[in-house]
Amino acid sequence: MSLRCVILDDYQGVATSYADWSVLDGIEPVALRTHLEGAELEQALRGAEVVVAMRERTPFPARLLERLPDLRLLVTTGMRNASLDLAAATARGITVCGTESSSTPPVELTWALIHGLTRHLVTEATGLRSGGPWQQTVGTDLAGAQLGLVGLGRIGTRVAAVGQAFAMEVVAWSPHLTEDRAAAAGVRLVAKDELMATSDVVSIHLVLSDSTRGLIGADDLALMKHTAYLVNTSRAGLVDTGALVDALASRRIAGAGLDVFDVEPLPADDPLRRLPNVLATPHLGYVSEENYRRFFTQAVEDIAAWRGGSPLRLLAPKAAAPRSRG
Repeated sequence: MSLRCVILDDYQGVATSYADWSVLDGIEPVALRTHLEGAELEQALRGAEVVVAMRERTPFPARLLERLPDLRLLVTTGMRNASLDLAAATARGITVCGTESSSTPPVELTWALIHGLTRHLVTEATGLRSGGPWQQTVGTDLAGAQLGLVGLGRIGTRVAAVGQAFAMEVVAWSPHLTEDRAAAAGVRLVAKDELMATSDVVSIHLVLSDSTRGLIGADDLALMKHTAYLVNTSRAGLVDTGALVDALASRRIAGAGLDVFDVEPLPADDPLRRLPNVLATPHLGYVSEENYRRFFTQAVEDIAAWRGGSPLRLLAPKAAAPRSRG
């Protein structure tokens, strides 16, 4: 049986090289490297019975699903996708499957951003390459500094371990974090206000939900030291972006390391592209060879299993609004 399969948002053009798609007889995947929206997206997906979506790059609300009458299988990389209306998909008889993912890449990128900020790597590397002044900045020591983690779940715990290896004092807070869980990670549980006011680096590691949206607002940012940095590799919606831009533009905080944004790709005129105290990356937290190989290999497995009548890694509607875990 021949099926039309579209792979969305393959920015690097690697989706078909990280898995053996030839095992899917009758399916020739079409990978789209450009992010599409609206009418262009609907046109690209017309007649597609199988769609592979990369995380939350392209939302699938009910109104889009209604305009895709041929869609029968939607595969999302990862086992959670808040931009996908699972209830609407289920009501339309669309099977939704996911893939496993690793927590390592976000941890590693978090520390890349922390080091980039505290040692001014972009300024110094750009100056060296362009023949500019030899040494322009003075870095910040991590040893003895305080790392404040907003969230101490699977990823936050690993970020804490690295901070401890750098001889940082690590504190944490989240809406559901307990003293026992913090102690198990060798971390001190503090109140949110204390964390924001005393930390030299604040790093966010929470799931975005109705209860955590906008969790870090203007009042929280106002508590931070003027020498402190904010790092967010989780979800942009956890932070009031307008308040963050104001804090950065007025130098109320030293800087921010950001991998996630309210609108992605980030518009060309967004102030976060221009602020000199922002180190921004284009949502690379999960973009690694290991993760991509797992994503696309398991996407092929999902398609093959679905065709065989025994779908793998099914996503149920109840998973659309997960409870936030600290």
